[in-house]
Amino acid sequence: MGGSPGVSPEVSYVLKRFRPTMPAFDTLKEESRLEGYWMLVRLADGWASDRNKFLKRGEALYGAWHGRELAGVCGLNIDPYFEGRDHGRVRHLFVSVRHRRTGLGRMLVETVIDRARHHFAALNTRAPQEAFGFYERLGFLRVQSEEFVTHRMVFAKGG
Repeated sequence: MGGSPGVSPEVSYVLKRFRPTMPAFDTLKEESRLEGYWMLVRLADGWASDRNKFLKRGEALYGAWHGRELAGVCGLNIDPYFEGRDHGRVRHLFVSVRHRRTGLGRMLVETVIDRARHHFAALNTRAPQEAFGFYERLGFLRVQSEEFVTHRMVFAKGG
């Protein structure tokens, strides 16, 4: 059976909270590192050192599973760059190259947005230039003058 190396758009994913301590995560972490992205290495280091286990109020770490393969991850933390605890932060978004352009990144970030709106007044991210359009299509607004934030989504009070 021929076709592209990616996964067809009708593929289904199961999103659930997970711990980055399993071989499936190590495989995804190595893929990200070989692409020159270090967010999953930082995720693993933060978890192993107990600096960040996504256990504070509102926080969560999600994995997207395609069968037994971990296809992508995305986390939500209290934003460490803000005073107080009312800003959340999108953390460590990565989707395996085989699963890109299937809507999986959108699904992961929308899951984080849905959780964040119940716990935070705003959701921040610091995205690379090539991801600006992705976040803006999801409803994030560009932030110009903050060192650690490129995009922010503000939630209606009581929403």
